[in-house]
Amino acid sequence: MPLLSRSHRAALVSSVALATTLTLAACGSGGTSGGGGSGGDAAGDTVQVLASFYPLQFVAERVGGDRVEVSNLTPPAAEPHDLELSPAQARTVGTADLVVYQSGFQAAVDEAVEGRQPAHVVDASEAAGLEEHPGESGTGASTTGTEDAHDDHADDGHDHSSHGGLDPHFWLDPTRLVPVAEQVAAELTAIDPDGADEYAANLAELTADLTALDTEYSEGLASCASPYLVTSHEAFGYLAERYGLEQIGITGIDPEAEPSPARLREVADVIRDHGITTIFFETLTSPKVTQTLAQDVGVQAAVLDPLEGLSDTGSDYLDVMRNNLEALRTGLTCA
Repeated sequence: MPLLSRSHRAALVSSVALATTLTLAACGSGGTSGGGGSGGDAAGDTVQVLASFYPLQFVAERVGGDRVEVSNLTPPAAEPHDLELSPAQARTVGTADLVVYQSGFQAAVDEAVEGRQPAHVVDASEAAGLEEHPGESGTGASTTGTEDAHDDHADDGHDHSSHGGLDPHFWLDPTRLVPVAEQVAAELTAIDPDGADEYAANLAELTADLTALDTEYSEGLASCASPYLVTSHEAFGYLAERYGLEQIGITGIDPEAEPSPARLREVADVIRDHGITTIFFETLTSPKVTQTLAQDVGVQAAVLDPLEGLSDTGSDYLDVMRNNLEALRTGLTCA
């Protein structure tokens, strides 16, 4: 073989390095970060699952286990209500093996599902048993300050139309995640029959964890000085309904809505009349209005996570729900 000149050897080394870099990049392009799944499978047999926001990602990961690769369309710490999809993300809706989403919650995802027609879909809205106003007017004591709540919310831009008139935040009642998980297991089994036993076992384990969490909530909130759950927006109705509380939202379903002065006065009256000591703000929206109201009426403000997204990657749904339970027990003065 003829000897290569120094310049030819340098060119050859550069070409090899570039080829190696491209190969490694191609192998690493199927990650699970928020941009969506690939629809294909570099490993050859991993089921590609696309979830539209965090609680559905959690269910898909727990049920699918090692046999699935789950991508989340909503980036970490982002507000899922406002999600917009890039053309590339919209394409993944059509190429993923399974799409797990909630119709009526994220308009961009609804449009992508309708336009791309994925072969396998789980719509959480159908499984979760959604309601219009869960957790309200449960004790009769709300006649001071909540009977006109929805009229006031309408003035604030409160609008159920994007959710079909239904409260979408079902996942804050852990028992409502179980039928969603059952549908995910059924679809994964249809896609990957060889994994049927594993999916069934994972489903059983997740169901046991959710049942245990439900028991912790039932026992932890069984005896509280106040049943009134005052929140920055009405995201906790299913939780309130499940555990005998009554939600009083400063604003309605829309977390970006601004409360009217009349609504703020109304909620302040409820707080004073019922001796409420804590009102709750959220993790993904500004706490300013809630903290100002708390200061004005002389009560505490505390964080309650609606779990629409996951800010702390070191925790999961179960961890955040248990943190919420402790915040509730403190804020509502539970024995």
